[in-house]
Amino acid sequence: MSGFVRPEVATLLTRWREVLGTLAVMAAGGWIAARPGLIVQGFGYALIGLAAIALVPAIRRARFAADGQGPGVVQVVEGRILYMGPETGGAVSIGELSSLSLRRDHEGNSAWILQEPGQMLVIPVDAAGAEALFDAFTALPGLGAQRLLAARRSLRSGTQTLWRRADLPALTQ
Repeated sequence: MSGFVRPEVATLLTRWREVLGTLAVMAAGGWIAARPGLIVQGFGYALIGLAAIALVPAIRRARFAADGQGPGVVQVVEGRILYMGPETGGAVSIGELSSLSLRRDHEGNSAWILQEPGQMLVIPVDAAGAEALFDAFTALPGLGAQRLLAARRSLRSGTQTLWRRADLPALTQ
């Protein structure tokens, strides 16, 4: 396909592929709903409804995604975020995170700062596979997708703390 589509267009289509697929399912549901028969039409409307529900998170993930051209590779596996970079790397547990921040320098380079007790992990926003962080971050209690997307779009330099774990009460008195 590299000969038929310019690289910029291929990158854009890859980034928005989930949204495009959801819109295709909605179109198929509309086509089915236009057919005669109550059951067939009901199935078409149900397909449109389910696709509409899936469209919102698909758009959020597409807006969150970067180009993947940054240093390193990110993986989210069984509640752990792994980053393998050219010079540093590490892993943190999503359940053990104590804070999440976004750091942007004066040149516009951004990195996620993940802290857990005794460890800090710095992940470039545009690392390969960093789009998987969206679902991991939105699973944190009290951190909404809108706040995450607003921080990602912000051009303000410095470190912005997006989420901090509330102190848990002691188990024993």
